[in-house]
Amino acid sequence: MIGILLAVLVQTPQTAPTPLRIAASSQATVEVHLNARRIGNQWHEEDASLSGPSRIAIAYGQPHARGRKVEGGLIPLDTVWRFGANMATTLHTDLNISVGELKLPQGDYSLFILYSRAGYALIVNRGTGQWGTDHDPAKDIGRVTLTSRTMGESEPSLSIYLVPDAPQPGTGYADLKGLLRIKWGTTELTTTWRVDQ
Repeated sequence: MIGILLAVLVQTPQTAPTPLRIAASSQATVEVHLNARRIGNQWHEEDASLSGPSRIAIAYGQPHARGRKVEGGLIPLDTVWRFGANMATTLHTDLNISVGELKLPQGDYSLFILYSRAGYALIVNRGTGQWGTDHDPAKDIGRVTLTSRTMGESEPSLSIYLVPDAPQPGTGYADLKGLLRIKWGTTELTTTWRVDQ
């Protein structure tokens, strides 16, 4: 018995491959790690060096100016700004902290910025997980006045820093406080942060 194998070629229309794209914004995170966790009225230390067990973190969509006007353009005047791109910028803290003079219990928050003719203010909001343009003022916890200065050179991407105070840098240790620094365009904004003990 002889078997015959028939192959049927089915032609499918060829489609052009989807071009690869990079998102117009990046995702960035800045963190400060502490080697202890506060439980009740006591600090419980762990030798976890740079990985914890306690942290303060800001996660944000990092927009890039790409030749566009930042102040009064991408950061609108007299409007609450999403303070980043895409999802709302978030602050997570495992510890009770103060940002400026605003006291924040450990937890998660969203951050927004108000840019007005009077200056800049950081808005801390108890809502989380929302799109960056979905600011609900009923959930605002408070505002922190930001100190602003004009930089000599433009910063092309929104950059946020949590800079610990280290008055004795040779020791490798820093104080439980520091500076929140925000740079974009020709503007640098700052306020203080500290761990409340």
